[in-house]
Amino acid sequence: MQREGSPFTGLGPVFIKELSDHLTSVRMMVLTLFVIVFGAFPVASSLQTLRTVVGADAYLYLRIFTIEPEQVPISFITALNFIIPLMAIGLGFDSVNSEFNRRTLSRVLSQPIYRDALLLGKFLGGLMTLAVGLLALWLIVFGAGLLLLGIPPRGVEVARAFGFLLVAIAYGGVWLSVSMLFSVVFRSTATSALCALGMWLFFFILWPMIANALVLGFAPREITTVDQYVGIQQLAIALQRLSPGTLFSEALLGLLNPETRTLGFMLPQQMRGAIPNAPLPLDQSLLLIWPQVTGLIAGMIVVFAAAYVVFQREEVRA
Repeated sequence: MQREGSPFTGLGPVFIKELSDHLTSVRMMVLTLFVIVFGAFPVASSLQTLRTVVGADAYLYLRIFTIEPEQVPISFITALNFIIPLMAIGLGFDSVNSEFNRRTLSRVLSQPIYRDALLLGKFLGGLMTLAVGLLALWLIVFGAGLLLLGIPPRGVEVARAFGFLLVAIAYGGVWLSVSMLFSVVFRSTATSALCALGMWLFFFILWPMIANALVLGFAPREITTVDQYVGIQQLAIALQRLSPGTLFSEALLGLLNPETRTLGFMLPQQMRGAIPNAPLPLDQSLLLIWPQVTGLIAGMIVVFAAAYVVFQREEVRA
């Protein structure tokens, strides 16, 4: 039987309801507090370090995100690489299976709301909630910089920092879609949360070691030519880029460090003629990180599509 009307009928009400539930929930308050507190330590230490070099750096505000202070040996973007997946998983691990457990899913779908609109509305509601939290953190960082550094950011710094915010939202969208996929597959919220956290820990801790072991396995015993060495390095980079965290880190490196000219492996002779420490224009930095950003968006879409296919085939009757 062919259905009538748009598949997105009811998308707006589902989106508003999910966004309202997230923003008013105790879970969101706890996650936001966790993000602010965990991110405050590297930011405060970075600002204390940068106060001694005011006026000596053309991209002073961008250093807040990238510098590793001596007091806290972790940069702000490294902390975000740890924080954002946890926040996204916390928002999405029970988005669908909680409706099954409360036996409310069949009631919702008995209304003029298609499954397409229900799943997409839940995803967009969670993504908007994540964007609100990251935007608040972004504004806090810039506000603290204004208070402690005493100088306003330049337009190019604001533009690059805004690009950082968009990349961070895309990175969070990947892990939100992963958590929603497990929420669709498993009826138990504890199981979906553990699987999503296990997937994150696998890519965050185990995958770098597995990638190095694979490279050692494919590498010849003796490297006799430059082409062999370059091929091994390119294989290592390609395997590392299968992790969303690596794509996120490389995108931020090219965006927040204007002096970055390449994100891959290059021989010293290939850099001949380049001006050391010369910053790239914003458009060139965007071209540099475009493959990483595209990879994050594509990963988010592919995982969400998998959740969509599974959800379409599930029995929802109580």
